[in-house]
Amino acid sequence: MDAGIRERAADAGGPSLANDSSDAVPQALAGLRIALVHDWLTGMRGGEKCLEVLCRAFPTAKLYTLIHREGSTSDAIEAMAIRTSPLQKVPGVSRHYRKLLPLMPAAAATWRIKDVDLVVSLSHCVAKSARVPVGVPHVCYCFTPMRYAWQGRDAYLESWADRPIRRALARGLLDRLRDWDRATASRVSRFVAISETIRGRIAECYGRDSAVIEPPVDTDFYRPDPAATREDFYLVVSALVPYKRVDQAVTACRLTGRRLVVIGAGPDRERLEAQAGPETTFLGWRSDEEIRDHYRRCRALLFPGEEDFGIVPVEALACGAPVIALNRGGAAETVGPAGGRLYAEPTADALAAALDAWEADRRPHDPALARARAESYSLPVFRRRLLDLLAETIAPKDRHPGVPRPHIVASPAPTRLGPLG
Repeated sequence: MDAGIRERAADAGGPSLANDSSDAVPQALAGLRIALVHDWLTGMRGGEKCLEVLCRAFPTAKLYTLIHREGSTSDAIEAMAIRTSPLQKVPGVSRHYRKLLPLMPAAAATWRIKDVDLVVSLSHCVAKSARVPVGVPHVCYCFTPMRYAWQGRDAYLESWADRPIRRALARGLLDRLRDWDRATASRVSRFVAISETIRGRIAECYGRDSAVIEPPVDTDFYRPDPAATREDFYLVVSALVPYKRVDQAVTACRLTGRRLVVIGAGPDRERLEAQAGPETTFLGWRSDEEIRDHYRRCRALLFPGEEDFGIVPVEALACGAPVIALNRGGAAETVGPAGGRLYAEPTADALAAALDAWEADRRPHDPALARARAESYSLPVFRRRLLDLLAETIAPKDRHPGVPRPHIVASPAPTRLGPLG
């Protein structure tokens, strides 16, 4: 998810996906013993905002994760009973955990989940591999199948192009991870994908169908300002890493002489600044309030990357901003004709041509329809859809044979009598 750029904790300011008290937990879920599983807790990103909704709905649930950097997530998550893996004891693990990918399957195997009626994993790496008691439903909210083992495999191997021995070792490791990831999909009773793009990926990788429930966007915070006016700059809000293709936006604006403002940080910044012209301004990272202000004033948001879902374009739509996006991945599902324009090829020339065509057409855009589109991804919509799906999964008519009735503690169990003699 592109919301991975949001590294800071919720209590640092800005929007928080708080609980909607008017949307009660379905009766079928009341009183259930629930376990939540998340890959790692090291920042308040898009995945953690989805988790936060479940933590608020089920505050007494047990929460299993590989590692937890204390204070890095929202108050609702920090208040949970969090159980980590042996990786938690590795010095400096919260900074270097991605380097421990080969150890993560073994670390996930140490989770001991028992005495539960329902398990919900939120996974893009190993969370879906959690072993659950026999007969207990396991719903996986899947951000993507394990990235390095599947769609990110070639890019990862390319990073070792100048080291053939390490590249060969990495290829063998990724082969084993892919086999493991495919095999552990059988531990999931029901998959839920974050987009149609990920639904297709789940089918391709695991041979499983899935429902689609898109992640939530805080449409109460990201909303238009009637006093704001559109200015003559284009906007990029992104982590500055190669796969986001920010270089294409920079090049397209340099070639056409258009002003561009880039909000974001990352290891690619120096390279991007070297290729940019004077029309591009790099602001580094900015607060959510400043980002919202730029959404409200920009001529359009540029989104050249291919994302699993893409929360940034929906935030921009919620503020009434046009979006010019690559017609692939999640943006192809969220940015309609009223939201801006989609273009076909992932190149700077294609983006520049899309900008030329959009401006030649007098920048067609309907802010009200864009806002309405964004509201279909609001927090209350997400919460209702996800909890309803969990309730349907636990309902007796939808459970497969052999799943026991949910355990609900209503009163102390009666004392058992010994045999009559």
